[in-house]
Amino acid sequence: MPRVDLITNDDLDDLERELIGRVRGRVLEIGAGDGENFGAFHPEVAWTGLEPDAARRAELATRAREWRHASTPLGATAEHIPLPDGSVDAVVGTYVLCSVTDVAAALAEVRRVLVPGGRVVFVDHVAAPRGSVKRVIQDVASPFSRRLDHGCHWNRDPQPVLEAAGFTGVEVRRLRVRSMPFGPVPVLLYEGVAPSSVE
Repeated sequence: MPRVDLITNDDLDDLERELIGRVRGRVLEIGAGDGENFGAFHPEVAWTGLEPDAARRAELATRAREWRHASTPLGATAEHIPLPDGSVDAVVGTYVLCSVTDVAAALAEVRRVLVPGGRVVFVDHVAAPRGSVKRVIQDVASPFSRRLDHGCHWNRDPQPVLEAAGFTGVEVRRLRVRSMPFGPVPVLLYEGVAPSSVE
């Protein structure tokens, strides 16, 4: 099994900002929350946010205006993105694939709204290896986290679903982030591209 680097939360924040800062053009951020990623985007991106939670979306709209983004955040889920086919150059999601109802459906929508060859950036905590103590904890906790933390699944791994959806990884990193009291949290950083032609 390949070695997985152990990092701090500050290290992870830096890596997230670097990945997000690479995207350009028309960018859709799914599960945009209350706008925590605004400072990471390149100033020239044309940002559109999607956030199903009304309270978070209200805060997101306020912060979007503060960051001089013209578009109003969309009140929808990642499984039903209200944008035309091929309308964005990149899609970003941080800690969102863990909480969508249907990962495959969400990624099919992401691929639909992307231009051919468009970029995706996803950062998510993921399932620990099967048989590990951490995985047992994740499996036990997930029914509770789904109800109490915006649908979050602690034991989900979106990478195989990304590959099945046709995305090709450009930079894929699996890290462990220091955490207490249950030990390091496995995290996936994924930068990939959609197919260069529509099938």
